[in-house]
Amino acid sequence: MNIPKLRQQITIKKCHGISWEDNYAWIHQNDILEVLKDPNKLNPEVRKYLEENNKYTEYHLKDTKELQKKLFDEIKGRIKLDDESLSFTDKKYIYWTKTTKETNYSIKLRKKIGTSKIEEYWNGETERKKLNVDYFGVGDLEVSNNDEMLAYSLDLKGSEYFTIYVRKILDNKIVSEEIKETSGSITWSKDDKFIFYSRLDKFHRPRQIYRHKIGTPIKNDQLIYDEKDKGFTCGIGVSSDEKYYLISTSDHTTSEIYFFSISEKSPKPKLFKKRQKEIIYSVDSWKNFYIHTNQDAEDFKICTCKHENINEWKEYIPATNGVLIGGFTLLNDWMVRSEVRDALSKLYVRNLSTNKEEELIITDEKVITPGASLMQKNRNTNKLYVAYHSPKTPGKSYIYDIVTKEKKLVKEEEVPSGHNPNDYLVERLSCDSHDGKKIPLTITRHKKTKLDGSANLLLYAYGSYGASMGPGFSSSRLSLINRNIIWVTAHIRGGMERGMNWWKGGKMLNKKNTFKDYVSTAKFLIEKKYTDKGKIIGMGGSAGGLLMGVVANEAPELFLGMIMTVPFVDTLTTNLNHSLPLTVAEFNEFGNAKENKEHFDYIRSYSPYENIKKIDYPHLFITTSLSDNRVFYDEPTKLTAKLRDYKMDNNLLLLKTEMNAGHGGKTGRDSAIEEIALDYAFALKISNKLNT
Repeated sequence: MNIPKLRQQITIKKCHGISWEDNYAWIHQNDILEVLKDPNKLNPEVRKYLEENNKYTEYHLKDTKELQKKLFDEIKGRIKLDDESLSFTDKKYIYWTKTTKETNYSIKLRKKIGTSKIEEYWNGETERKKLNVDYFGVGDLEVSNNDEMLAYSLDLKGSEYFTIYVRKILDNKIVSEEIKETSGSITWSKDDKFIFYSRLDKFHRPRQIYRHKIGTPIKNDQLIYDEKDKGFTCGIGVSSDEKYYLISTSDHTTSEIYFFSISEKSPKPKLFKKRQKEIIYSVDSWKNFYIHTNQDAEDFKICTCKHENINEWKEYIPATNGVLIGGFTLLNDWMVRSEVRDALSKLYVRNLSTNKEEELIITDEKVITPGASLMQKNRNTNKLYVAYHSPKTPGKSYIYDIVTKEKKLVKEEEVPSGHNPNDYLVERLSCDSHDGKKIPLTITRHKKTKLDGSANLLLYAYGSYGASMGPGFSSSRLSLINRNIIWVTAHIRGGMERGMNWWKGGKMLNKKNTFKDYVSTAKFLIEKKYTDKGKIIGMGGSAGGLLMGVVANEAPELFLGMIMTVPFVDTLTTNLNHSLPLTVAEFNEFGNAKENKEHFDYIRSYSPYENIKKIDYPHLFITTSLSDNRVFYDEPTKLTAKLRDYKMDNNLLLLKTEMNAGHGGKTGRDSAIEEIALDYAFALKISNKLNT
């Protein structure tokens, strides 16, 4: 089958006195946000190229069809399809979620306390069929405080333009006008007469918060907060004690909070503390205000202050160098909080009266992801849910009594097709990067896999925005691990696995550390005989796709192949375009190439699209979605076209575009499994494991 070709048309780009050519800049559409709303506005020539690539990809993966079906059945077979979540006891009702083997979307259930009658107030499968849509994204589902109404938001294209609906639960009758082009989040007022929501601006940024009175025209909605900084976005929520509404506005590194009383009939948000560059803080209320902040505490601390004196903060949980002080949950007498040390999370319980604190130990396993959550609305309790999972152990949830320290197992993630954690080995190692920094690695392998360099290895990483990759259980990964492929998660700089400094060390003018860390981990794993040169499969999505693109240019010889999901690979072009949804908000992550020549030179020196070379590349499988508003389809499209012009090898270069999906791919359980099965089939094909 012929390789799809995209027409070349030279565009001369200029910035900071520098000129360069781009043969494929013509595919960028000025109305690209309109394309997200209506894919029919896509340039027909570009659509044809994407469709040709889909056929080309299908042709070259046709020998994996049987394997894809086998993988699909394996992965689905590890999921308990008929399942129910843990329940949450509200004031009058007990709420929980249900899934069934017949449906792809969840069902929301409740029953009145003291009764046995179960009520279904949301059925995702029924709602999707009623609308007759391929893409069905649910943003938020919020029941009113009086339990009579349901407010929900839907994205029907994948573009993350959410429409809000409000209806009565009793008869499903719509009781208010549709509210279009919102961020999707919904907050009810205490009296249930209003909902608060964030409206998107013309650049798809939520920078205004409105109050909508149920049953009235949306043209009368009241603007209660208007963010003036184009790099900031905002949202609204309710404090734990339900006394205050809290408006949070932030970019990636600076935040600011406004608050107003639940009882205020005409909201007038008050500033909690004025924003300061690179100072992040969040606020909650329970008897006092609790502030989680990095002010004078690089890895965060928790402070308190009285409701009547918000300027007099007292340190409550002090900062500890190299230890990331995480979030917290408040009960009447207790605080349960998290910490992260060297990419490992821990939970602590603090007595609010005595301030005595101790670690909450759930299991003897060391490499885990723990968590805690409320069982009920009433916080005058000593009990809550605690849970954990690890790379080899499915999730286990307990009811934990803080006073007696007793824990009762109430839910265990079942693997219907069978799973023995003892068949797997989990290791936590660290390796030196180029500058001597220690990079944590989480390694999961089957106990039969030999460490003699013969195994293939999948090396997963992200490394941006301070996002940490926790070591957790994934039943789908077993399909690779059981086939002698070692799974390694590299906790590289750009995340916060080792504190704020770990993030700072992998962003802005330190961004290249992210890529060098990843290459260092690959070399370390080869040296230690976990795998061998040319047997590693790289995997990353979005900003993790940027990582893959850079490394493919810089160290292709180490890799057998790469799976690049919605990859951010035309980095310079996107950074120079300040009209795109995320660009301005990411100046503190990547820099501002348009207004700062040092940033321009730095981004240009690593941007995957700008640095494609005449070399041999590994096998590449690139996926994108037509309605993705975070990483537009034109980035991986241009990368694919240019790579075909330059690469010197005969390895696979496949581009697959989902024509009805967004940044997270298609919706629905089966569709998600199909996408994973396709990625894994590609990995197994290039590893010569088609028949395993």
